[in-house]
Amino acid sequence: MAKEQTWVNEAWAKSLDKTLRNAARIGAGFPHASKGGVYELAEPSWWTAGFWPGMLWLLYNESGREELRSLAEECESKLDSVLDAYVRLDHDLGFMWTLTSVASYKLTGSEVSRVRAMKAANYLAARFNLKGRYIRAWNPWRDGERNEGQAIIDCCMNMPLLFWASRTSGDPRYAHIAEAHMETVLRYFIRADGSVYHIVNFDPATGEMLEGMGGQGYAAESAWSRGTAWAIYGLALAYRHTGQLDYLSAAQRVANFFLSRLPEDNVPAWDFRAPEELRSLRDSSAGSCAASGLLLLAAKSEDGDAGVYRAAGERILKSLYEAYGAWDNPAEEGLLLHGTSNYPQGTNIDVSLIYGDYYFVEGLARLKGGGPFYWE
Repeated sequence: MAKEQTWVNEAWAKSLDKTLRNAARIGAGFPHASKGGVYELAEPSWWTAGFWPGMLWLLYNESGREELRSLAEECESKLDSVLDAYVRLDHDLGFMWTLTSVASYKLTGSEVSRVRAMKAANYLAARFNLKGRYIRAWNPWRDGERNEGQAIIDCCMNMPLLFWASRTSGDPRYAHIAEAHMETVLRYFIRADGSVYHIVNFDPATGEMLEGMGGQGYAAESAWSRGTAWAIYGLALAYRHTGQLDYLSAAQRVANFFLSRLPEDNVPAWDFRAPEELRSLRDSSAGSCAASGLLLLAAKSEDGDAGVYRAAGERILKSLYEAYGAWDNPAEEGLLLHGTSNYPQGTNIDVSLIYGDYYFVEGLARLKGGGPFYWE
């Protein structure tokens, strides 16, 4: 155990050190993907805006480094313009304000942060389609685009904002919406073998399920690994918030699929069912997200299963640390190499991704017994 803890402490120290160095340039910006070793800074409205401040909060919570807290709070303040302008808001309100405002409220008790998070939860709840019982994904970002019937597996990770809003406000309606969406995930997104669809398209007027779609995976019936990771973690969180066993058993089924498809180094291909010549392309972000979810799943499972999931989460994180880290590379700002964002669109392939870094640090915090974890 002491030997195992040594690598965790080393990885944590290196993550803190590199983040402090990166903060000198990134500041209160919103990094997304690394280009030529430098994190490209996205607009505050981009869906990944919460991951840098979320990581700052994780590292601050143990280190006490006030400069990390200050930058996280500055990032949160910058998101006010996005929240108040409304027009760029979509299903990813949970990613953005759980890791900023909910994090701040949990760690500091900030009333301003609580109000921001409640505003975000109200906007997220307003995206609920009653007929189809799903949270609508995206908006028509291009002329003529119609996506009001689409829901995506990623949104499992946005539901904790609604569960938090119910618990904080005492109003159960937010949780009702989150549970309805997750029941739709159980019914339509998860296949019998534990693989998942990225996108499911519904008739927005009747709620009828029309088709499953490939989205960022290779094909409609393939198995995009980050979508599988979203499902593992999101379902484990739904069980954490509700105690409903259907969510736990589904999380275990998806986790078993994920683990059965891992290569020798325990870091997933970007799509488990991509053609063989494409499966050498990995997605370290899918690995780190799944690892943190597996550690939560272990904490919620019976003894035998708990050991399996915890060991798997540790193996993934250790492999990421030893074989995918850029710790001693001053020419690369990312913590983890070899992330794949969107292969079908040809964007951000084999690069560092800020959400991969975030979940890696969160996974380490779980192994160290840290917390609180903002999704919970």
